[in-house]
Amino acid sequence: MISHKPDGEKASLLLIYTGGTIGMKVDPLLQALTPFDFSQILEEVPELAKFAYRIDSCTFDPLIDSSDVEPSLWVALADLIEERYDDYDGFVILHGTDTMAYSASTLSFMIEGLTKPIIFTGSQLPIGMPRTDGKENLISAVEIAAAKDEEGHPLVPEVCICFDNILMRGNRSRKINSDNFRAFRSENYPPLAEAGINIRYNTSLIRRPTSWEARPTFHKDLDTRVSILKIHPGITPGVVRNILLGEETRAVILETYGAGNAPSKDWFISIVREASETGKIILNITQCVAGSVNMDIYATGKSLKSAGVVNGYDSTTESALGKLFYLLGTFDSNDKVKAGLEMDLRGEISK
Repeated sequence: MISHKPDGEKASLLLIYTGGTIGMKVDPLLQALTPFDFSQILEEVPELAKFAYRIDSCTFDPLIDSSDVEPSLWVALADLIEERYDDYDGFVILHGTDTMAYSASTLSFMIEGLTKPIIFTGSQLPIGMPRTDGKENLISAVEIAAAKDEEGHPLVPEVCICFDNILMRGNRSRKINSDNFRAFRSENYPPLAEAGINIRYNTSLIRRPTSWEARPTFHKDLDTRVSILKIHPGITPGVVRNILLGEETRAVILETYGAGNAPSKDWFISIVREASETGKIILNITQCVAGSVNMDIYATGKSLKSAGVVNGYDSTTESALGKLFYLLGTFDSNDKVKAGLEMDLRGEISK
């Protein structure tokens, strides 16, 4: 743990490095990318010293590549934030981009009654490279995490992703580009803030806690018995049956066409109905990048609804997965899980 505490501090932040591209720099001897020592973060990003904040940092050991992210990381993050919650005004999590939307989504459900910012960020190029986007992303994330209103309350008490000058609700975001600085989008919900010459906050869109004094509840019991079935032309009964009726599966995210449509063939609806009747929870999410599921428009959607499929509305797959992990870990009752899926718990769906 290192600390930078200038005179006249305005806010205190904890910078958490889990791994990912942003924390890499070229080793002059190996001529390869290696993690740099985050205790030297002010040397890499001297602009941070110009903020009148106390910035502490901690680094996960071992570092976790984005592709290796597991629920254990989310539990570890929740443990760390819960332990240090009263010590800081906000938290900035540096994370690999490939699974950042999954982590931000799930953490938003794991923390109920959040009163402080938790801002995820990262980069497409290592922070030690000349054209890196990492410095700007980190500086914006830090400034947003420290921002307060006239009453001294955080401006953005949410789990968010800050990337390429845009602040997005974490459970509304998804990675949409692998080689562009504008790597993330929130197609179904407007940005919470946009960084230009000044940072413009869309305050009417930002969720506020019911009480600023109450401490959040941290939910760390995750049930990950969830599968994802992406509908596609030519899908076979065997594939559908194996996934929807899998013994180790408690819930399935059904990625459907358009507004929630799927094959209308008898065998497909029959398997869906059988899975639902045997206790499987099936959640309908559209494959489209934007838009919402509506199972009342077309006959195929109505057939899915009558077979027991739950409406996922405009949820992203990443958010649906995190929401299911949380609900399944919280409730043994399928009816309570289904009721929770239909509710907007953390600003993740529009109804």
